[in-house]
Amino acid sequence: MFRRVTTRVLLLLCAMYFITYVDRVNVSTAASQFGRELSLSHTQIGLVFSAFAYPYLVLNVLGGWLSDRFGPRRTLAICTVVWAGATILTGLATGFASLVFARLLLGLGEGATLPTAARAISHWVAVERRGFALGIAHAASRIGNAVAPPLITALMLATSWRGAFILTGVVSFVWAIVWLIAFRDNPRDHPGISADECAKLPPYPTDPLSHAVPWRPLCMRMAGATLVYFCYGWVLWLFLAWIPQYFYHDYHLRLADSALFAAGVFSAGVLGDWLGGEATDRLLRRTRNPRIARNVLVSVCMFLTLLSLLPILLMSNLSLVTAALCLSGGFFFNEMTIGPMWSVSIDIAPNHAGTASGIMNIGASLAAIVSPVVGGLLIDRTGNWNLPFVVSIAVVAAGVVLPMLMHPERPLGADDEASAPTASGTLAGEIEGGTQTTV
Repeated sequence: MFRRVTTRVLLLLCAMYFITYVDRVNVSTAASQFGRELSLSHTQIGLVFSAFAYPYLVLNVLGGWLSDRFGPRRTLAICTVVWAGATILTGLATGFASLVFARLLLGLGEGATLPTAARAISHWVAVERRGFALGIAHAASRIGNAVAPPLITALMLATSWRGAFILTGVVSFVWAIVWLIAFRDNPRDHPGISADECAKLPPYPTDPLSHAVPWRPLCMRMAGATLVYFCYGWVLWLFLAWIPQYFYHDYHLRLADSALFAAGVFSAGVLGDWLGGEATDRLLRRTRNPRIARNVLVSVCMFLTLLSLLPILLMSNLSLVTAALCLSGGFFFNEMTIGPMWSVSIDIAPNHAGTASGIMNIGASLAAIVSPVVGGLLIDRTGNWNLPFVVSIAVVAAGVVLPMLMHPERPLGADDEASAPTASGTLAGEIEGGTQTTV
């Protein structure tokens, strides 16, 4: 399996997901140190967390469009250089303003990464394995979430919180060099790919620049997915921003112990991403019904997320282990929605996968702006570290119903696009006529 170029490309993308999430969530672990050194309130720390999301929001769509127009190879290489520099600048920050600037620059660099990766996967992975590929790539990001607290803590203890940021930024620069060497936009241009691998991949557009984006139809079709992804993103960013400090402050653990509990919660997301991707692929192959494989699966997972978080609302004075298990369950089921959700954007717009993914990711970006700040305000005003997670229950309840607004079974047709689609007409048709394979 590892001799296949398609597998190596997927692993390279997984490495990118891992690195980007270490670089974006390292502040939550380091906050206890730089917050004290720079005399920041919890509200200011929440603003530092959310500053990342403002340019990230804008670059989701713009970056997705750039990847559709100029290809993932160049787009990701440039983005990586920007976010690597921003990570190093975070370690050089001298106050609140410089921290916010570095986080804004980080959002600028990382904004295009996930839509661009989705664009790469749309051409490098067989149709019936998209859910698996997207799920396993996002699982790598959750490994980054899980590894980040103990990794950053170890780097902080070995150097300082500043040294932790500088070292992780250097790793990002190295990835950009490897990406430029190892990746090609069109799989068939890669010197090491076999004819057998090429035969199992979707066709590559003969002229990808000729496809004008049908903005209005595309935005209307992606509106439901964007709303659902806001609900997902609310839980995600609340967890990423405050889970390490939640165990540190609410249960009065040592920094190293709180990092380990946070890593345990984030590890549950790794399994959730993988299982969600596998589940949506299997449901699609068995039912030939994208609404069951995508919409119903997302609704069920959102409902189970809600059930997992309910004990925090209904029970007071939860033990440390019970709280950790409830939060782990909530994160696990929330992450199970990743595979089906990112597959929806490719299902709806196979010729504009980067742009469609960027539109959907606006939802999570908006949540990333609001959720950490709301969490910080609630903690500052009440001193209750459980309250932000209670608010999330109401958001997740909306996420149970909203998936019914998505229509992955109806891809954008020729009437909506400036040119005829290069992928086959419907998702069910693609699977029926394709060859089953594994990545």
